[in-house]
Amino acid sequence: MSRGRKTRNQKPETRSVSAAHRRRVLALILLVSGFWFLVSCRQKMAVQPKYDPLEPSDFFADGMSARPRIPGTVARGELPLEGFLVTGKIGNDDGDGYPFPITAAVMDRGQERFNIYCSPCHGRGGDGNGMIPSRGLRRPPSYHTDALRNAKTGHFFDVMTNGFGAMPSYAVQVPVNDRWAIIAYIRALQLSRNGTINDLPPAQRAQLSGGAP
Repeated sequence: MSRGRKTRNQKPETRSVSAAHRRRVLALILLVSGFWFLVSCRQKMAVQPKYDPLEPSDFFADGMSARPRIPGTVARGELPLEGFLVTGKIGNDDGDGYPFPITAAVMDRGQERFNIYCSPCHGRGGDGNGMIPSRGLRRPPSYHTDALRNAKTGHFFDVMTNGFGAMPSYAVQVPVNDRWAIIAYIRALQLSRNGTINDLPPAQRAQLSGGAP
């Protein structure tokens, strides 16, 4: 009887050891499977064939892996900037006027781009009371000062292109033609604040004064 009881007492322990062993084996299988899964999922770009700088090549006839540029191509950042359109300058000085005609479509484009990129700091009226200065950034000058009313258009182009003071460059965000469109709209803002009735065409002056068009 005692031997039978001892045998019965051993069976649960044997089953427990066997279950623990199975769990360890299963964990080991999962670990190995996970390892091979991670190895097999490496990005192929990490192991793609490539040449190191100045490494020789037996593919090209001249034996060089570095290839000459295709004639007529320009590397990014190496395009020479010359002329009033892309620099805003005539010689070494800020130019005045515009490199293309200012139409109603250009003005509409300038207003749209101004409201997107400029008004957060300069305000929609150009007085420097935008939302960002109200949150602590340095306030930009008003466009309606004598200094900026008398500034050449090339000055505004240079500031947008290269930055000035606390203002960073917007050359990446705003293409060349859009910079000129914004300048045209800035001039319209300045004129709207400081213009007189004599600045209007005769027909519009007559309408405002109550006369016949």
